[in-house]
Amino acid sequence: MTYIGNGPNFMVKSIAEQAKVETPSFFGYIVKFSLPILLPILILVGWLYFR
Repeated sequence: MTYIGNGPNFMVKSIAEQAKVETPSFFGYIVKFSLPILLPILILVGWLYFR
């Protein structure tokens, strides 16, 4: 659930920062995107798959 962790993601983040595009920090990403969006989707898919 993170966007930091592999080479291409670092490259995309550095290109975005170089172009002066606002990018969230690691914890900002978790709070803004992972917890409210990705975690409920993961729970829903898990519930649908294992019921």
